[in-house]
Amino acid sequence: MIDTGNTAWLITATALVLFMTLPGLALFYGGLVRAENLLSVLMQCFAIACLVSVLWLGFAYSLTFSGGGAYLGDLSRIMLKGVARDAVFPNTSIPETVFFMFQMTFAIITPALIVGAFVERMRFGAVLLFTLLWLSLVYVPVAHWVWGGGWLAQRGVLDFAGGLVVHLTAGVSAVVLAVQLGPRTGFPNDTKPPHAPWMTMAGGCMLWFGWFGFNAGSALKAGGDAGMAMAVTHISAATAALVWIAIEAMKFGKPSMVGAVTGAVAGLASITPASGYVGPVAAVVIGLTGGVICYFMVGLVKRRLLIDDSLDVFAVHGVGGAIGVVLTAIFVDAALGGAGLAEGRSISGQLAIQLTGVAATLLWSALVSFVIAKVLQAVTGLRVNAETEEQGLDLRLHGERGYNM
Repeated sequence: MIDTGNTAWLITATALVLFMTLPGLALFYGGLVRAENLLSVLMQCFAIACLVSVLWLGFAYSLTFSGGGAYLGDLSRIMLKGVARDAVFPNTSIPETVFFMFQMTFAIITPALIVGAFVERMRFGAVLLFTLLWLSLVYVPVAHWVWGGGWLAQRGVLDFAGGLVVHLTAGVSAVVLAVQLGPRTGFPNDTKPPHAPWMTMAGGCMLWFGWFGFNAGSALKAGGDAGMAMAVTHISAATAALVWIAIEAMKFGKPSMVGAVTGAVAGLASITPASGYVGPVAAVVIGLTGGVICYFMVGLVKRRLLIDDSLDVFAVHGVGGAIGVVLTAIFVDAALGGAGLAEGRSISGQLAIQLTGVAATLLWSALVSFVIAKVLQAVTGLRVNAETEEQGLDLRLHGERGYNM
């Protein structure tokens, strides 16, 4: 039977998660680039949302959530074929159309996160082709493995709202694409600062707001699990933001707005896989751990490895998601305030399963993203020419300016 209360909550959560991308993530990223590239970032996020929506209906939803294959679903629900208006998604009390839409918003934001790795230098057509191939060959298989009854789900991996499926896939693929694409002109010593930190703060706050739908909505019902997921999401974000503020204050004497908001996003990414399984004390620990490690990973990637993952997708989302997946194995224990381990399973046993999930997701995402990037480089090219990069993508690729003053 359809439960109207649960359905109302999931419809609300779906809107919240879409709000994370449009306009939250778009503004968060848009404020971090040069003014001449603002519209290109907004356009990339907007176009990805439109493209993924159609692909999700066409085949991606069916391959993710239909059939019982270990590695991939089937096409029995292509174009929502056979899904009646009042059909209930299995093991829930919500209409399948609502579940379809809720999961679509996750599929939208995941490739949109990767935009942060290639801002200011990737061709628009290549962005769309990469998204099409990446959604089909990376996101769909991993989502099926974890949430669609695939081999990781059968092993008992815990990923409540997307540490593996969303953050690790996007983070790993982002750094692989950044390497293939090459750095921005002037990187690392002569890159321009963010043109509008206020815009990044506004977009970051929209992400934080929408993340309640992301994590609490993943309970798929309005109840205690959703309430706790919401609470730990907020606590982890606040903790990680304070961590970044403290580190910058000690290191530079001046905490930055961009740093504080980025810290909050690191805390949100870190708590995502654990949000439905852990308690508030664990949220503080996860936010603290994620905040510290993600902060120093930003410097490692850009300053030591000299990889221009421009807006720190790997360091914040990839590393944060992996941290949360691993720590879930510890803090899910009922003795530590969690929801409890599966019967007969120890922390060490769950930890082995979580590490298997991290390793499999990392390797698959890296390998397939590398192949996709190589194919697109050979067939269409990935990067704009030097003149376009210098003048900015807004006017050269889209014929508009972000600011007309």
